[in-house]
Amino acid sequence: MCGRFTLTSAPAILRQAFNYAEQPNFPPRYNVAPTQPVAVVLASEGARHFQLVRWGFIPAWVKDPKAFSLVINARSESVLEKPAFRNAIRRRRCLVPADGYYEWQAGGARKQPFYIHPRDGAPMGLAGIAETWVGPNGEELDTVAIVTTAAREEMAHLHARVPVLIAPNDYACWLDGGEAATAEAIRLLQPPPSGSLAWHPVSVEVNRVANDHAGLLERIEPVEVAEPEKPEASSRRATRRASEERQGSLF
Repeated sequence: MCGRFTLTSAPAILRQAFNYAEQPNFPPRYNVAPTQPVAVVLASEGARHFQLVRWGFIPAWVKDPKAFSLVINARSESVLEKPAFRNAIRRRRCLVPADGYYEWQAGGARKQPFYIHPRDGAPMGLAGIAETWVGPNGEELDTVAIVTTAAREEMAHLHARVPVLIAPNDYACWLDGGEAATAEAIRLLQPPPSGSLAWHPVSVEVNRVANDHAGLLERIEPVEVAEPEKPEASSRRATRRASEERQGSLF
């Protein structure tokens, strides 16, 4: 899955990489989280455009967004069939610019966060699908979900899912609309090529959304955290210790 990511490249570099018309200016982000505004690139009338949207997809047919579960990812295997996504994948595909993303590896008493990024340092175009929700009073909310797929073996030990990365020479194919273009775009829903990404453990400080600074990307040595003791094991140990105390000690 993809639940946090970074966008740290300079605005001019991102504009050149994604070739959109606007010239937005924005600070680097080291801990982009769901429900926050995120940058997306969409195609309209033959041109690409930069837009800020909410990360948390809301289908057009939803009556009350507050009663709808937060949806930040869409599975590539079912994106064409799911009622929530099938219109967006056909007509409103987009790119989510990012420089890397975080994943949490399960194990022990605490999950270890890792920062995952391209080996070549270039910005990534995450596959996204967008939707504009229109409320009963005419209010509009632009939203997005990031498309994920099954991880290759080399990354599966971190997490079973990975975001789909669209290669720069496939941006036009992904952003084009229409049924014929959709069939081509679906073929792009593959895990990142082997060896294209690197990763390293980072501080659990990234767990807090309020933390947003360059230090979150620094490599750390993972801290081994002991498994919490099961209550029955603790009880047996206490009983054995009490018995030993009653018997006395030879030392």
